[in-house]
Amino acid sequence: MSVSVTVIGGFLGAGKTTLVNHLLRNAGGLRIAVLVNDFGALPIDSDLIVGSDGDTLEISGGCICCSYGSDLMEALLDLPQRRPGIDRVLIETSGVALPGMVASAVGLLEAYALDGIVVLADAETVRRHAADAYLGDTITRQLAAADLLVLNRCDLIAAEVRDETLRWLEGQAPNGRVVPAERSVVPAELVLGLRGGDRAAGALRAPGGIAASVLYESVELTVDRTVDVDRLARSLAAPDAGVLRAKGCLRDASGRLVVLQIVGRRFECTDAPAGATPGTLVAIGLRGQLDRAAIDRALEETYFSS
Repeated sequence: MSVSVTVIGGFLGAGKTTLVNHLLRNAGGLRIAVLVNDFGALPIDSDLIVGSDGDTLEISGGCICCSYGSDLMEALLDLPQRRPGIDRVLIETSGVALPGMVASAVGLLEAYALDGIVVLADAETVRRHAADAYLGDTITRQLAAADLLVLNRCDLIAAEVRDETLRWLEGQAPNGRVVPAERSVVPAELVLGLRGGDRAAGALRAPGGIAASVLYESVELTVDRTVDVDRLARSLAAPDAGVLRAKGCLRDASGRLVVLQIVGRRFECTDAPAGATPGTLVAIGLRGQLDRAAIDRALEETYFSS
């Protein structure tokens, strides 16, 4: 089975370091390998480090951080031997790298599956940098590659500027979703599993951290009847539901136990793994935009008669 890879990009100082540390703290039991150009580019929080060996840091929770220098492909090929049993890989690119090109390289390796490209943008500087004659091409190509575009440091700008910048970013990342963040705190469930590759991640959890709890909210529902899962997925993936991410273990009309995954407007239904417990649906969205009534209504309309 291939290992899921998330590429994390963005210009210098956008907050990639802080995001990776946040993900390591909220890994939910996943064993994560972080690959970086050099340790100077990604200072892992000291209280997460339990040991070091050459170009490798041992991180609490069974995670590691490796420096790959200029040869990312060799590091990825080497990783299964160096650290068997890794659940997921995060690749933090340099500030001037193009994450789309890194993702294309990952796609050449059979042992790995690209799970998404996350690009961070500094709310104070991204539009100015994008208009710069020298930086603009790099910035716009970084943004365009994103599956998830995180507008970071939203606490440092006025609300109207934030909203205007979010709208502008939606035009820069036509295939991605744009979300606000403070101090790079985004629910891990939004970052991991962008292309359906988070089956090892278990259940969704409520957004953690002060910034996440301010910007995001979640609802957890008990689903104790059989459901038209496909119809439910389409309803929850509609823009007016306000759902950024949802996951549930449900029974369909045939009684089959399935895992429903929703990321933005995409959804996927797969057979539930052995031992999975049915009956719970969790959805995450922006605070004030997650429509609990619409989610309740979608469930009621897709229940099958007992």
